[in-house]
Amino acid sequence: MADSTARALRLLSMLQNRRYWGGAELADRLGVSVRTLRRDVDRLRELGYPVQARPGVDGGYELSPGAVLPPLVLDDDEAVALTVGLQAAAQSPVAGTAEASVRALAKIVQVLPTRLRRRADALRAVTVAAVWTPSRAEIDPACLTAVAQACRDTERLRFGYTTASGESAERFVEPFRLVALGRRWYLVAFDLDRGDWRSFRLDRLSAPRSTGARFAPRSLPGGDAAEFVRAGITSRQPGHRVEAEVQAPADEVRARIGQWSTVEPTGARSCRVHMEADDLSWPALALGTVGAEFAVLSPPELRDLLGEWSGRFAAAASAERGRTS
Repeated sequence: MADSTARALRLLSMLQNRRYWGGAELADRLGVSVRTLRRDVDRLRELGYPVQARPGVDGGYELSPGAVLPPLVLDDDEAVALTVGLQAAAQSPVAGTAEASVRALAKIVQVLPTRLRRRADALRAVTVAAVWTPSRAEIDPACLTAVAQACRDTERLRFGYTTASGESAERFVEPFRLVALGRRWYLVAFDLDRGDWRSFRLDRLSAPRSTGARFAPRSLPGGDAAEFVRAGITSRQPGHRVEAEVQAPADEVRARIGQWSTVEPTGARSCRVHMEADDLSWPALALGTVGAEFAVLSPPELRDLLGEWSGRFAAAASAERGRTS
């Protein structure tokens, strides 16, 4: 009995870690006959796990969403709380926690009944989490989960993507790994349209759609997905790191330009703004839109640019007054 119980738990884990298994392959991995595999599947069904069988020569098994949660695992309230908690933990700064949370979330969402998904989404929508630093990359948990499942199931994926320059296009990829670096998530994938490996920031990715087409995983150059992302970030480092002191409350400044910057309070009515840019024109414009006095701390090139602009603006204002006087 102990051996059959351990084997059933291993079977359950395998079904959770991959969307579909062929019957012969699954039996071989477990080291049992196809007949014994059928008995183990029936045991899981008796416990409430929704294991579906596909008939035919190439038939197999998959774990599908159920009408209710399997018994002796989680009740409804616990399942909702766990789902919301894992969504929040996916943004955790604790090393290793984010990746593990996404893997667990992908497993739970696969068998979570629709009614509980709605409850979890509603609870998340009205919950404000206290974060350790201003978030610079808000990610839809549903998007994160969809991409994680496509990586796990080796299914080709389509999604919309907006580049750093603001260009939008549809992408068609073979997803490989999700990588969490700092406060951002990246998808490492083989871009089928461009015929090369790419990394994609998830906060710039929209409407991921699994095509249902399976693929044989390719070998990533170097083999390390995190190093691949780091190398790409290094090659794309912005030319300028901007730091400015703004004479306005941090909340007001964050409401205006927080989407493109990190804002740290330095007093009740002052804050420090950090931005990264290849072109200094847009940080100059962003700081100008705040509507408050500010001082550029770095780089000196931004101060030079503002001095140049101020002369042109002053000349333009003077010319306008001359025409109206």
